[in-house]
Amino acid sequence: MRSARPDLPGHDIVLRDDRSALIDCAAYLDGVRVDTPSVAKAVALVRENTSATQAFVWVGLYEPDSAELESLSGVFGLHHLAVEDAINAHQRPKLERYDDMLFAVLKTVGYVQGETGGDCVETGEIMVFLGADFVVTVRHGDHCELARVRRRLEQNPDLLRMGPAAVVHAVADRVVDDYLSVSDEMQSELEDLEAIVFAESRSSDISRIYQLKRELIEMKRAVTPLAGPLRQLTTRRLVPTEMREYFRDVEDHLVRVREQVESSNELCNSVLQATLAQSNAIANQDMRKISSWVAILAVPTMIAGVYGMNFDFMPETKWTFGYPLIVGLMVTICALLYRGFRRNGWL
Repeated sequence: MRSARPDLPGHDIVLRDDRSALIDCAAYLDGVRVDTPSVAKAVALVRENTSATQAFVWVGLYEPDSAELESLSGVFGLHHLAVEDAINAHQRPKLERYDDMLFAVLKTVGYVQGETGGDCVETGEIMVFLGADFVVTVRHGDHCELARVRRRLEQNPDLLRMGPAAVVHAVADRVVDDYLSVSDEMQSELEDLEAIVFAESRSSDISRIYQLKRELIEMKRAVTPLAGPLRQLTTRRLVPTEMREYFRDVEDHLVRVREQVESSNELCNSVLQATLAQSNAIANQDMRKISSWVAILAVPTMIAGVYGMNFDFMPETKWTFGYPLIVGLMVTICALLYRGFRRNGWL
């Protein structure tokens, strides 16, 4: 089922049998899906139907290799630098223009259980190639599947009639919604940690606070850079005027997520500082207790050391009441020291 790489749009494209990167492909004519046996036939159908108000192809790929993506490059005229970025992944959120095509990178996030038992943020990428009559989405990572996005769009033909930009908006909206979901989960966990830190039991786990701080930083790296590309999309020629308000709405949601992440990060700093201060206070309290008992025990040790010296002329050694007097003196001094330390809160 595999064929050679095509050089012309009229050639067919067939991807791997064992693990095809092609998730879905369809042509959309005036907001209605039309299934085709191959990507090339979908492109031909779109370019033949010039009578359609809006016609485009949407190709969805998952972690393609270089041969598969380069075969699509021959059909859609994708720029080789954008193709290289889409293959390698691990890109920063951005929006680039190559001739008459836009290339956008969106960072996806998921909140999953880590190897150490706590939840952690996992990131992936969605690369979007946007042209006048096509949109190609390339997903890396296990998060933010686009099948539901495609089904929801297909149930809204009026939105699909706005062209490929509608697909980009739907993908960006789904990505930002996932940001909000993950941010809410992290904020809830942070509030639980805050309650534990200030509980009477003081059973706070400082390692988990450090881990959550690390995840918030990772989340911030995914959310913050996306604001620029979303803002730029509202000024691009490939984005219709009626779609720009949709992108501004997504940008508003992103601002909300960014503010929530920043406030959670600040709260995490406060919780971490409070935990460290609490740990230092507990350590100081333990040191005070140890120092108090050392001071109390030092009194009988000192007196016993003085009267344990082997001198012949020591006045109290020949006295009948010398021993009980010295023992009583040691007990009295120790009791006074104990009372003083208790009164000052050291014991």
